[in-house]
Amino acid sequence: MNKKQSFKVLFVSAEVAPFAKSGGLADVAGSLPKTLVAKGHDVRIAMPRYKEIKQDMTYVTDFSVKMQDTIQTCIVRKAQIQDQAMQQENGVTVYMIDNHHYFDRDGMYCHFDDAERYAFFCKAVLAMLPKVNFKPDVIHCNDWQAGPITFLLKDKYKDEDFYQQIATVFTIHNLQYQGTYGRETIKALDIDESYFTPEQFEFYGQFNFIKTGILYGDIINTVSETYAKEIQTPEYGERLQDVLRIRSSDLYGIVNGIDARDFNPAYDTFIYKNYDARSMENKKLNKSALQKSVHLPVKDVPVLGLIHRLVSQKGLDLIKQIEEQILRHDLQFIVLGVGDPYYEEMFKKMQQKYPTKVATFIEFNEALAHNIYAGADMFLMPSVFEPCGLGQLISLKYGTIPIVRHTGGLIDTIQDFNISTHTGNGFAFSEYASEGLLDAIERAIDVYTKHPQVWTSLVAASLSADYSWEKQANKYVQIYGKAVENVLN
Repeated sequence: MNKKQSFKVLFVSAEVAPFAKSGGLADVAGSLPKTLVAKGHDVRIAMPRYKEIKQDMTYVTDFSVKMQDTIQTCIVRKAQIQDQAMQQENGVTVYMIDNHHYFDRDGMYCHFDDAERYAFFCKAVLAMLPKVNFKPDVIHCNDWQAGPITFLLKDKYKDEDFYQQIATVFTIHNLQYQGTYGRETIKALDIDESYFTPEQFEFYGQFNFIKTGILYGDIINTVSETYAKEIQTPEYGERLQDVLRIRSSDLYGIVNGIDARDFNPAYDTFIYKNYDARSMENKKLNKSALQKSVHLPVKDVPVLGLIHRLVSQKGLDLIKQIEEQILRHDLQFIVLGVGDPYYEEMFKKMQQKYPTKVATFIEFNEALAHNIYAGADMFLMPSVFEPCGLGQLISLKYGTIPIVRHTGGLIDTIQDFNISTHTGNGFAFSEYASEGLLDAIERAIDVYTKHPQVWTSLVAASLSADYSWEKQANKYVQIYGKAVENVLN
């Protein structure tokens, strides 16, 4: 196959920035297609139109979708993703799958009928294609909500001319979230009962959305090379390691990139002062502005930032175990996130105990997040597991040095800094233990306080590196080619 061939791709995701976001999936879905379009591919996106989406859009078409004993109407609307670097005609088309019954409600997830909602979404996406006159070479399905598309295409549409020779790529962004629901889900998807077996979609007595994607995607990938290996083991496989091993010859790992315009201190409109590797002094101005805005003393001490969903996956228990050892140092710690009430309360109490050292914000605040990336010196990410992680890539782009546990994508993106050879781009520890985290933090503080010129060089190298989608998008083009070859052969 000609490596320069352009592809027509439908990118299917339950969330897409800037329309709807709960995590890193939305950032990927909102940025990777833009890069692919800029490279000459015809990439369009399909997502649900949730109640919270207020952007302008135009009506495209509507049609009926049979859902067991009812007929639901799907209304397709169209919006665009644009940025300053794209010409208007090169924007990314986003097809919004709209249905009042399933999507006109508060919040994207955690509804009693989520299985039925995303069954409708999968069926509607496939039914939409001939009606909008778009036959993709590849349908790129992301995470559990889109998993059944891979099967429905091969089963329900196998005899329809329009759907012949359409390949699928299924991307696992986080295997912990699988979409497991009751047996009745197969009825919502019009799947024959014979498929409810351990060899097919049954999973410990339930229907498993992500398992359908793994079994029937022409190519499967996840968001780092190391995580692709890890999920084939009992430790990280979330009870699907055997299924993944069966598909191992079609399983790839591609590290995520970040949007070069949305996350770039040279252009960022949220931060106090723009900067790059040639104007690093402006990063110090952002630090002072950040300290002032979060009501911490304005002084030259190491500032650690943490921007995460506050859940156990992020290694927050390790921070609790060494809270006193960390905060006996002359430093400041700024926390931003929402999640498990236990961790929210943990960080609130930490601020109450150390009011001149800790600032905690239990909220989703995009502007503050950008300012923490720009104003902090170090970024804390001691994850239990991490498929890829975007936080460490964003922090690197802002010259804020990551302190991470070596797991998943954090292994592939962060090399532990060696003071003797001046190699590495962050500070890492391997064993999931608080002693390792404390050692990494103290090594970072030591370089910052005792070797300021070395620290400056580390920051400069970080600011000069490329973390964009440019190279990673080419790897997706390669697996699109493999998926098409699999279907043709």
